[in-house]
Amino acid sequence: MTKSDQLTPLEARASGPLTGTARVPGDKSISHRALILGALSVGETRVSGLLEGEDVINTAKSMRALGAKVERTGQFAWTVHGVGVAGFARPAAPLDFGNSGTGCRLVMGAVAGCPITAVFDGDASLRSRPMRRVLDPLALMGARVTTGGEGGRLPLTLEGARNPVPIVYKTPVASAQIKSAVLLAGLAAPGVTTVIEQEASRDHTELMLRHFGAEIVSEPEGRHGRRISLTGQPELSGAVVMVPADPSSAAFPIVAALVVEGSDIVLPDVMTNPLRTGLFTTLREMGASIEESDRRGDAGEPMAQLRVRGSKLRGVEVPPERAPSMIDEYLVLAVAASFAEGTTIMRGLQELRVKESDRLEATAAMLRVNGVKIEISGDDLIVEGSGHVPGGGLVATHMDHRIAMSALVMGLAADKPVKVDDTAFIATSFPDFVPMMRALGAELS
Repeated sequence: MTKSDQLTPLEARASGPLTGTARVPGDKSISHRALILGALSVGETRVSGLLEGEDVINTAKSMRALGAKVERTGQFAWTVHGVGVAGFARPAAPLDFGNSGTGCRLVMGAVAGCPITAVFDGDASLRSRPMRRVLDPLALMGARVTTGGEGGRLPLTLEGARNPVPIVYKTPVASAQIKSAVLLAGLAAPGVTTVIEQEASRDHTELMLRHFGAEIVSEPEGRHGRRISLTGQPELSGAVVMVPADPSSAAFPIVAALVVEGSDIVLPDVMTNPLRTGLFTTLREMGASIEESDRRGDAGEPMAQLRVRGSKLRGVEVPPERAPSMIDEYLVLAVAASFAEGTTIMRGLQELRVKESDRLEATAAMLRVNGVKIEISGDDLIVEGSGHVPGGGLVATHMDHRIAMSALVMGLAADKPVKVDDTAFIATSFPDFVPMMRALGAELS
């Protein structure tokens, strides 16, 4: 994403009860994977409910550049005619992923198994984020970085493996991006590629690989881990994918409804994969009223309708092993904790330091400037909730969409308005956030 010359600040003020029904955007993780696996399949893939934010659109553009036929056929409806496993063609220009670390890292894995060379690039934020943790296992499989910045930073040139080697790889941290990149590269390798996780991360790639016809086995490893084994060189077949609503996007209206007294909202088709719902578990422990109904599933992914009502929240301790299931939601959880009575301790958040910004420091700054007592102890975040938030602060978003949305949610129930310096980057994941929240009754201007 190219940041506009003009900042687009926004202010959130105390609102009346939020009410109504709203479908949040399609899940970003599923949207990226549907496009990539559709491009690596033979035949037509039809996707409905695709997130049409800039991050996913950039992945669609990269699939076109690599030789797949990708078309938008209607609102949130897309088709992909793939080139088959290891069938990507050398792109004529650099692949630009804008602000999307997920799209970039997954496509690195897919390209690593192809005998082609591609240049990967992104915006200023993405160029500052290290890629070495993904590139290291890809190098073991035969891929090679020929040019790039320090720590594997963009822009970089990746030369895919001519003869990919299957590996057994133990991930250094719980990361669905590392795991997925290795598995996508492993599609092109003969034999079995295995990823071992000490803490299980999101399993969207495994579920979707199976949906497209891959032979993949996931087994328990230790107390909290998984061993995932993929048989290489399958012929993936085009599939139909209905993308569920994104629980990470749903987090913002959910927390808004919880902290704005008297609210009662309904969010249909929200993904309820247990490796993505740590926030829902935590909020319920805090006393949140979140009810599920109309449970169903597609492509191995469960979904349900959520009804959320204003609730009195209390502080809790969030264990570190829950972090992989809610890593993107800690920012807005910190907002909920600010309105809770008592102390909330969120443990094991080191992964937040390597996101779009240092989200641990940015979250602390967001709360401090609005009068909330906050402490960082190592990789733990400690919020002293008092049942209300003074507000009145100007929040620096650091080009991070989740900081912007979290701060605006805070302002809807704070004593004084909360202002963010720039909302342009919200478009990367939740293009309709502002109009959707206004339709529910939020005061945003």
